[in-house]
Amino acid sequence: MPFLLLLILGLTSLADDQDSENARQAPHPVDGAATALFETADRCMACHNGVSTAAGEDVSIGFDWRASMMANAARDPYWQAAVRRETLDHPWAAEAIEDKCSTCHMPMARYEAHLAGGSGRVFANLPVGAGADRASVLAADGVSCSACHQIRPDDLGTARSFTGGFRVDEVTPWGERAILGPFETDPGRQALMQSATGFVPTRADHVGASELCATCHTLYTHAYDDAGNEVGELPEQVPYLEWRASDFPAEGRSCQSCHMPVVGEPVPVTRVLGQPRDSVNRHVFRGGNFFMLGMLNRYRAELGVTALPQELDAAVRRTLDHLATAAARVRVDPPTVDGDRLRARIRVENLAGHKLPTAYPSRRSWLHVTVRDAAGRIVFESGAVRADGSIAGNDGDADATRFEPHHRVIRSADDVQVYEAVMVDWRDRVTTGLSYGVRYVKDNRVPPRGFDKRSVDPDAGVYGDAAEDPDFQGGSDALLLDVELPGGGGPWRVEATLRYQPIGYRWARNLADYESFETGRFVGWYDAMAGGSSTALARDEATTGG
Repeated sequence: MPFLLLLILGLTSLADDQDSENARQAPHPVDGAATALFETADRCMACHNGVSTAAGEDVSIGFDWRASMMANAARDPYWQAAVRRETLDHPWAAEAIEDKCSTCHMPMARYEAHLAGGSGRVFANLPVGAGADRASVLAADGVSCSACHQIRPDDLGTARSFTGGFRVDEVTPWGERAILGPFETDPGRQALMQSATGFVPTRADHVGASELCATCHTLYTHAYDDAGNEVGELPEQVPYLEWRASDFPAEGRSCQSCHMPVVGEPVPVTRVLGQPRDSVNRHVFRGGNFFMLGMLNRYRAELGVTALPQELDAAVRRTLDHLATAAARVRVDPPTVDGDRLRARIRVENLAGHKLPTAYPSRRSWLHVTVRDAAGRIVFESGAVRADGSIAGNDGDADATRFEPHHRVIRSADDVQVYEAVMVDWRDRVTTGLSYGVRYVKDNRVPPRGFDKRSVDPDAGVYGDAAEDPDFQGGSDALLLDVELPGGGGPWRVEATLRYQPIGYRWARNLADYESFETGRFVGWYDAMAGGSSTALARDEATTGG
């Protein structure tokens, strides 16, 4: 055993130069410290790296994770700006807002703070890398290994576990704590990891269940009026409830099956005496926020990013590829011409196990539709994206007090089919402030296959005209293009592209009204990168007579 311990300690010291430069392990707790529950990821990465497939692709858990939004949850400049905006809107609730917002973006620091009788703090732990105390170091680690892999099965899938209501073992002393994973580990390897990290690897099947993810990805926020009175509660994001209402659970398709794809061959999970395992999940956490991953890379020095540039580049490519191949399909039926009018049916199909798009309501998808003449000239266009990230013809981008309605028919350039969630405050004013939002007046994000909008939990419901649209059903939306043609002859070509934007123009632009470092910084960065703030998910075209 001494040899094995020396081996792992030696490997720790031989971590690559970038890791060594950025390594900031949380100060170890003193013996018997009841509130110390977590360890930072750099200690785990000493062994959980250097793993490749037979073809040479690096599938190391640690390297995959550190280029993910999970690892960078505390560095996310949009999140920082949004939290600052909320505290400026509601200064009397600033402590409660920081506590809630740190629950899932700085979970380790917040959990230990609560255990010690305190509350979660956001700005006291920023900028990332500035503080050397235990709370700041844990906060900087975002959603880290020892957070997710210590979540107990207690109450998972119930309301008690939502909004960051996960529980970890608060009793077992340091050095004997279980770290939970999907594999059995023999006593020798258990002792090795226990010596290096203080955790005992233990099999627990619930780490592969959607209910684990649901603890943070089912989030409710509280709304306040201008006098500081609590006036409502909003289901800010409920991908788990959407998934639960789909066909995916019955098909055995969990959150992890899409967002943590399985390596296609047996590989070890560690380079230190690791044994090849079947069905190892990659810790890439594929999501939809390619834009923020790019921002993290571009402004890496200011944000204290530790992932290497090439790792974040790879994460952006994986995200864009996933969005382009696994998110949606678009179908354009052959258009017909009746006199001077062209008509075509357009269908959008959701391939995901939750709404498209889902989660934080800044996300939106929309149809960019064009009609071209025989020479390829555009004679009609709806939904063109501008260089500043706004959508031509979209009421909400033109005016912060309005929003684009759900459409069954597109007749003009001002009819833009935008799939989004729009919330209002207690006075029914459109808002992008979560602590103002009391309900949704529009939620026409395309539901997953199997979703019944008539019987679904209202927290995951469909709102606005889409609720009554017979062509808006679980798995798809269909609408009609019905436009006037100019003089001249065809054939006419209809093209439809479904675009997606993680941070909608209005959600970014509204932050410009606030005077703070975080909001000003983010708006400046957004403006600098707005031309690449959206991407195409799917596309189809059809020609008259074709």
